Amino acid sequence: MTLHPGAWWLWALCLAAVATRTTNPLLLALVVAVAGYVAVSCREDTPWASAYGVFLKFGLVVLGIRVVLHILLGGVGGPTVLFTLPGIPLPEWANGIRLGGPVSAEGLVFALCQGLQLATLLCCVGAANALANAKRLLRSLPAALYEVSVAVVVALTVAPQLVASARAVRRARVLRGDAVRGVKAVRVLLVPVLEDAFERSLVLAAAMDSRGYGRTAGLPKRARVVTGVLVLGGLVGLCVGAYGLLDGSAPAVTGTPLLAVGAVCAVAGLWSGSRRVRRSRYRPDRWGPRELLIVASGLVAALATFLAPAALGGAALTPATVPLSAPALPLLPALGLLCAVAPVLAAGRSGRPTREET
Repeated sequence: MTLHPGAWWLWALCLAAVATRTTNPLLLALVVAVAGYVAVSCREDTPWASAYGVFLKFGLVVLGIRVVLHILLGGVGGPTVLFTLPGIPLPEWANGIRLGGPVSAEGLVFALCQGLQLATLLCCVGAANALANAKRLLRSLPAALYEVSVAVVVALTVAPQLVASARAVRRARVLRGDAVRGVKAVRVLLVPVLEDAFERSLVLAAAMDSRGYGRTAGLPKRARVVTGVLVLGGLVGLCVGAYGLLDGSAPAVTGTPLLAVGAVCAVAGLWSGSRRVRRSRYRPDRWGPRELLIVASGLVAALATFLAPAALGGAALTPATVPLSAPALPLLPALGLLCAVAPVLAAGRSGRPTREET
């Protein structure tokens, strides 16, 4: 029995939350290691199972781009100048931006930490794509969010489907005796992969049209307007209420009262919008103890990072780069991330057969 895809996404989002909280390279490397180990150990025999490797490579590219941009455009400076590039004068309206100039070790380390943070976020998303079936996740969402969720699922499946198409095309060319590699291989694979992507998009459009995507289920225009107003008003109330809770100087009415009103309006809008979609579920995915263990392990990692006191590693989450010093591994966040390896025990052995959803 396969695990609920929502559990994998919640687990990956918790790891991504840890990555957004810190720029410590040791902790970010630990997040990448945990996400990669779980993705490799728990992935199933699916076409998108190798998505993590692609996202990891893409993250390395992002890291390199961030460093190159810092070298060319500058940023955080420091006393330790490594080399100096020829400077290009800019007009007065571009004050604060430079092209070329001195490149310091402190600024380079800061750019590396920021690039590693972005790469870690991509690795967390790649782990979720490798472990979860986005199409199965679609049918678990509320009916009121059906159309929005379809768009999100289509966007999430683009990268895994492109990876599967590239692997299939490359395997076919190898069987024909074509073993081209490197940049030339990208040019050779580009056309057939894009052709396969267009074919998939046409098939998807036809399937969505045949299933009545965008139908209104006979609801009058007034009911649709009321649903939209409730959902939009509820979201605005939730945002303003959350801001009122976080800002101590805000009026009391913008805190908990507005947050509660927004939640009520959002729930009413979702309930009203659920009447637009009539659908049945075949063999619905259910939450069990293993799914709860996966989500709990991710929450432990996130809470250990966000609530870590200074004595247990909270002060080491954002190490200073001026002056340069070796970063220390935060104790409590690191222990929380080690708990995030628990899905390996919950998912059982890797490579087990899966039930394909079409």
